[in-house]
Amino acid sequence: MVRAASTVLSQNAEFINSLNVFPVPDGDTGTNMSLSLASGLKYEGEESSEEVGKLAVALAKGLLMGARGNSGVILSQIFRGFSKSVEGKATLSAQDLADALSAGAETAYKAVMKPTEGTILTVIREAAQAARNEATNGGTVVAVMDAASDAAKTALASTPDLLPVLKQVGVVDSGGQGLTFVLSAFDDVLNDREIAEDAQHQPDNNEMDEMIDAEHHRSVQGKLNPDDIVYGYCTEIMVRIGKGKEVDHEFDYDTFYNRLAELGDSLLVVNDDEIVKVHVHTEHPGDVMAWGQEFGDLAKVKVDNMRLQQETIIEHDAEEAVSEEEAVIPDTAIIAVASGKGIQTLFKSLGVTHIISGGQTMNPSTEDIVNAINESKAKNAIILPNNKNIFLSSEQAAEVADVPTKVVHSRSVSQGMTALLGFNPENELADNADAMEEYLGTVKSGEVTHAIRDTELDGIEIKKGNFMGIVDGKITVTKPDMIETSVEMVKDMLDDDSEIVTIIFGEGATQEDAEKVEAAVLEIDDELEIEIHKGDQPVYPFIISVE
Repeated sequence: MVRAASTVLSQNAEFINSLNVFPVPDGDTGTNMSLSLASGLKYEGEESSEEVGKLAVALAKGLLMGARGNSGVILSQIFRGFSKSVEGKATLSAQDLADALSAGAETAYKAVMKPTEGTILTVIREAAQAARNEATNGGTVVAVMDAASDAAKTALASTPDLLPVLKQVGVVDSGGQGLTFVLSAFDDVLNDREIAEDAQHQPDNNEMDEMIDAEHHRSVQGKLNPDDIVYGYCTEIMVRIGKGKEVDHEFDYDTFYNRLAELGDSLLVVNDDEIVKVHVHTEHPGDVMAWGQEFGDLAKVKVDNMRLQQETIIEHDAEEAVSEEEAVIPDTAIIAVASGKGIQTLFKSLGVTHIISGGQTMNPSTEDIVNAINESKAKNAIILPNNKNIFLSSEQAAEVADVPTKVVHSRSVSQGMTALLGFNPENELADNADAMEEYLGTVKSGEVTHAIRDTELDGIEIKKGNFMGIVDGKITVTKPDMIETSVEMVKDMLDDDSEIVTIIFGEGATQEDAEKVEAAVLEIDDELEIEIHKGDQPVYPFIISVE
């Protein structure tokens, strides 16, 4: 059951990602749930017992350590409650299964400080209730699972009615969709139905870039020897189907895909009637291009040498390792989650002792955070998640770490940096955590990114490709021009008490762009103090704070 669910989640991760409510390129619920359950499957596979109770404990442990993002943590809590309910049982009756699902729902609700209906919580609660009803009426194990799976699908369909923002955008809850896939896979196995190898959502042409990003984020580059890379060239082509002088085949998806699958891995192929886009890691990019030309001319070609990229990463990691060895072990480790070399450097200059690379689209797992705490060798630790989707995995890490650990609930890079002002190395751990939490409210955080789809939120019409200004998690402005969007966003952030504006520019923006924003903001209020830093962060060309 777990293997089937893991397979189905993996197959449909990108579809789940596409249900993200905000039209920003960071919808990673499917990726998080898939990687979390894959960790659970690994731990379960290492358990030699065939008793359900022992297998469930191994599954829960693996999910806990591999949990990524809020969705992954909640999934881990569902199966934590499940495992507690079936502990010591060799087999499960219909009533045992129903009780275990109910325990999973109860544990998941307790794990969330403010449970919200219209989410994955609603789906597991309704599925568990249906399972209990069926068991009470004398149903078999299969009938109980049938009822749970059917109720999950019904509950998922109702999520837009329970959570207005879902209805506004026209999607169901992404975490609920992921859990529905899991329960449906369980039901298929118990009913002896075959899991189709191609039972997955076929992404459209517009989702291709996000899929490539997700594929790359899954790799753990820092630990990979360049010589161990089997396929060294990241190759992307775009083919105009039926156009050009070299056309030798009428386009057939399976024929086209199967040959490319022989040439490498990490293969992604999407098409419409006119264009087919390909991403593949291969040792022979020329063969990929030649195969593409047999179906049409090449509208776009991009090839990156991944071995060369990896050598650069390893050199950078080695430099950091040397500096870490020379560092004095602090009494309290301050661990920040951050993406972008510049932002990581800024955090270290402000007193952060350890960085976990991650953030939007790359949520670290509970195990990643636990490892950072334990490897710090400090007596205490403070975690700055800098993203609300990392709160739950941070809190779980704090529970299982070897040393006392507190989580300071920073929702953004700006909040994380401001929180550091409240840290005093002479104070006790709890006092420092409280002081840092208090500082979170003294800063307004703004982020600029581009919209990945047309939608309407809170009365604002958003067009795909336009830029959006997001203030403390709420979209306040959207315009075609990045500079104009940034300036309008800052206007929304300023008030009579504002004194300092910090502009951090990342991928997609330049120093010159930042200076244009600075000049426009000074025209609004020439008494403001403005700082500009290079952050190198992905996804957001500008991260701007106002204090």
